[in-house]
Amino acid sequence: MYSKMIMLGIAIGAAGGIPALYQSNPEFYRGLLHLALTEQAEVTPHQVATARPSSGVAQSRGETSVLLGKKVSITADEVGHYVGRFKLNGREMNAMVDTGATYVAINRETARRIGVNLMASDFRYEVNTANGKVRAAAATIESLQIGRIYVENVDAVVLDERSLDKVLIGMSFLERLSRFQVENRALVLEQ
Repeated sequence: MYSKMIMLGIAIGAAGGIPALYQSNPEFYRGLLHLALTEQAEVTPHQVATARPSSGVAQSRGETSVLLGKKVSITADEVGHYVGRFKLNGREMNAMVDTGATYVAINRETARRIGVNLMASDFRYEVNTANGKVRAAAATIESLQIGRIYVENVDAVVLDERSLDKVLIGMSFLERLSRFQVENRALVLEQ
């Protein structure tokens, strides 16, 4: 019992020194923590997201920067939107992150550009948008990437160009990440 108390005291004393080390070089210790967590992570069968190398992330209205590991920061643009350079099925384009959108939303032209072929009969769903109810088609985006964050088989809706003039990155992508949150006027995405 006495030896266990001594070991506990040593462990507590050692742990007490960690904040001082962390404050001296936080980026180094965050990197070590990230690497340790990455090496210990196990992939389970229900996880579909996989990491793929990226050729980098271009600048857009809001500044996008790739951080350590599979983490990306998107700075808010002048009106507070988080717009970044995403790759949908390998095609790079600007997209706005919209936490209020249930799905990734694209228009017919974007769907065509990324290889999602639809017929008129596919537009059998009715969805509520900021512009009212519109017809939509369900689709799957084979790969959606920003920086080193890469997710496969993302559910999406396709709307007419009159209903949607931009790409919206909704919860069908965001919920597949380990976290997303706003920090210092930047949206941080982490896989």
